[in-house]
Amino acid sequence: MYAIGFLGNFGVPKSIDSGPEGSIAAALAIDGALLTLFALQHSIMARPWFKRAWTRIVPEPVERSTYVVFSSLALLLVFWQWQPIGGVIWKIDGGIAEAIILGLYAVGLLVVLLSTFLINHFDLFGLRQVYLYMIGRPYTHLEFRTPFFYRYVRHPLYVGWLLTFWSAPVMTVAHLFFALMTTAYILIAIRFEEADLVAFHGEKYTRYRQEVPMIVPALGVTGTSGTPATREKAATAN
Repeated sequence: MYAIGFLGNFGVPKSIDSGPEGSIAAALAIDGALLTLFALQHSIMARPWFKRAWTRIVPEPVERSTYVVFSSLALLLVFWQWQPIGGVIWKIDGGIAEAIILGLYAVGLLVVLLSTFLINHFDLFGLRQVYLYMIGRPYTHLEFRTPFFYRYVRHPLYVGWLLTFWSAPVMTVAHLFFALMTTAYILIAIRFEEADLVAFHGEKYTRYRQEVPMIVPALGVTGTSGTPATREKAATAN
């Protein structure tokens, strides 16, 4: 929720472009370090080898929950310590063009939210795992399916985030740096995530990957009945 105001520059104490401006070099170094820390946490803790080691320390039912907690802390650190940078790359002020950009920003956020519920919002955030443990039922992996967005693109959650990151009526240097860094991270993270999905789901996911585009939706492609949708990982999704 804070990220909505942070990226949109409204309704929060500190946004991506608010605060005193200092050295550009220092700001880039700090912002780069913050995003790198988030990316490392978000990806390393999502890998199967880390989960196996981590569940020797924490109970398995809370593995996903603790991942989400650490992701949230890393994201809060970004919000808290983010350094604004002067300079405007583009500015769309008023009129239909600004309304369209703001609309795309809202659509991106809506796609992110709907994508989590299309698979299972509560499993994604670790709540289902804990609930099943509390009522004495074993955890079961989610059913393989390709609902709605997942028939046209393998990673709709990432599509929503990319749309949100780049839909800015005023694109500052700080916002552009954030958008470039997060876009690069998403494109890299997808490779690791899909390698895990192929290892876990085998031929089913391999066939799904061959039939459905990764990021750019393909109109007319509806997927194969019974093929898997990707299980998005988030901080904001690995």
